[in-house]
Amino acid sequence: MENSFTYFDRDLSWLSFNKRILMEAGDASVPLYDRIKFMAIYSSNLDEFFRVRVAAIRSIVDIDKRKINKRLKNDPKIILEEILNEVNSQLNEFGRIKRNEIIPQLKGEGIYLYRNEEIKSEHKEASNRFFKSKILSYLQPELLLSLDSKVFLENKQLYFALELRNIATFKEQYAILNIPSAFLPRFIQLPAIESTYYFIAIDDIIRENLDFLFPQYKIEGCYSIKLNRDADLNIEDEYEGNLVKKIRKQITKRKLGVPSRFLFDQSMPDELLKYLKEVLDLKHEDLVPGGRYHNMHDLFGLDNPKSPDLETPKLNPLNSKSIDEYNSIFEAIDKDDVLLHFPYQSYDYVLRFFNEAALNPEVTCIKATFYRIAPESFICNALISAAKNGKEVTVFVEIKARFDEQNNLKWASRMEESGIKIIYSMPGLKVHAKVALVTKEVDGEDVKYGYFGTGNFNERTAEIYADQALLTTNTDLNEELDQLFSYLAKDNEEPQFNHLLISQFNIVDRFTEMIDNEIELAKSGKKAHIIIKINNLQDDYMIDKLYEASNAGVRVDLIVRAICCLVPGVKGQSENIQIHRIVDSFLEHSRVFYFNNDGDIRLYQGSSDWMKRNLYRRIEVVFPILRNHLKMEIIKMLELQLADGVKGKLIDSQLNNLEVDSPAKVRSQRDFYEWLKVKS
Repeated sequence: MENSFTYFDRDLSWLSFNKRILMEAGDASVPLYDRIKFMAIYSSNLDEFFRVRVAAIRSIVDIDKRKINKRLKNDPKIILEEILNEVNSQLNEFGRIKRNEIIPQLKGEGIYLYRNEEIKSEHKEASNRFFKSKILSYLQPELLLSLDSKVFLENKQLYFALELRNIATFKEQYAILNIPSAFLPRFIQLPAIESTYYFIAIDDIIRENLDFLFPQYKIEGCYSIKLNRDADLNIEDEYEGNLVKKIRKQITKRKLGVPSRFLFDQSMPDELLKYLKEVLDLKHEDLVPGGRYHNMHDLFGLDNPKSPDLETPKLNPLNSKSIDEYNSIFEAIDKDDVLLHFPYQSYDYVLRFFNEAALNPEVTCIKATFYRIAPESFICNALISAAKNGKEVTVFVEIKARFDEQNNLKWASRMEESGIKIIYSMPGLKVHAKVALVTKEVDGEDVKYGYFGTGNFNERTAEIYADQALLTTNTDLNEELDQLFSYLAKDNEEPQFNHLLISQFNIVDRFTEMIDNEIELAKSGKKAHIIIKINNLQDDYMIDKLYEASNAGVRVDLIVRAICCLVPGVKGQSENIQIHRIVDSFLEHSRVFYFNNDGDIRLYQGSSDWMKRNLYRRIEVVFPILRNHLKMEIIKMLELQLADGVKGKLIDSQLNNLEVDSPAKVRSQRDFYEWLKVKS
């Protein structure tokens, strides 16, 4: 029998998250260059959303309306319309913040960003020199002779659409001109005048030189345009043939994906827009009006000439006393389990773990999984050294990690050439686990050291993603991890997991058991409390279990960064559920699963969100935190995040981001760092 529960639409929920990021850009209490960073993040997120999610919805509109959101029974066309309405509303707010707050505040700080205005005479020489020496070599003007003109716009790249008039014949003509922001910095610093710093977008440098590019024409109009294309890889059959070869082939086709959004300067004349729609084979729903400048994620590259002023001071990563008092990281793990918190604590400890394993003569075997590898990976280099030092090294590389396929393939090839055994993607599954296993031979016995993480083995993202990692010699956990590696290598078809929670095996059943236990405790009048901290909550089965827990009187606190399809605060459904969202300097990325169990707390961490893909179509590893003193570290983090009244918000039943009533003004990321500093 179908229940009467309600659910948020996945994509509208995600837009609520991106709006939360936009709120940081609009917060006057946030340092100026942090606000600019949040504008860049917002724009970058929206780009990917159109390339992946909107493109997918459009394909469903064209193919089968029944496949989208059966629980809401909404027509995909209605969903798409709601998405576009919300995006347009947010983009208007984005433009207002940029125009009325960011630009004036920059000017007030003595930082001048040219915007739709004539360049000062003092800057013309530098501007023209940059145009003729740098920009000109990348420009490819293309006259459009008729509606039959063959024009291809590359995914995410910037262009001008031009209205021209032939000086000799007075004939009107259109043209397309690329803006080479993929090859050159988007913002160029010009010579300072007195105490003011000046920047200009290369768009405006090109505008200043259009007469040079089109000497036989009068420039009657110049309008920014940009096309997003469907960026998903479509592997027709993962089970037959060479999957690596198929992925390499699909990567080359990604740039050719069907349009998902055509962003254009809304001041463009209707006739030109109609012409471009025909030439580019666009649909009406592809057309999204915008402003004079697109690709605002390029704001990441706007230099701060007053750095480190005008931005939040960076936190110096803390040391781990539990490791530093030993000469070797393996000696520290031998003594007790180690829990590391990134980026609050130094990621160098992870590098040390692999570096020492590569050189330690007692180490015989290293195994690891990789989902998103850093472009310049110290860890992969350490594994290459380990293989050359005679260690047996096995690495699983997920080559279906969206937008990281090419980089992962590059590193897989390099490691394979060095003698490392590489296991590639499994057909029909992604391996999203973040784990490693080092085996030492000590006095003739094997000793295993397990690494269980919530974040990727990626030195770059570790600086901005808030994650945890457990280092342990626990035999139960490490033997089961070894079984998982055997399964990935197809050496063991039926592993048994009693301590680890692994997608495809026991994860849903074990989470169900723990929720049911809290329900029974609540019905018996005992203490019952669930805290779930994840990036995304979308799976309807797990949502229904939380609704059931709420109706039984279990207090449920959710800390969900992005997608959340659970609707809180609904009578007879979710009165006892609160949803928190934290957006601050670091991207909240760790997953935590807390079950009070009448005071005998069960605490797990891992790589898995509660989405269908994580629970049913991936290999995820969720691991228990067994040592009480380490449990208290995670519980302290949770307490601070639930009390965060500075960067925390509550999600209501209308997807609004509401203020948290917290008189103490807790700012969880900063406060947790200070707590760790004292503890360390």
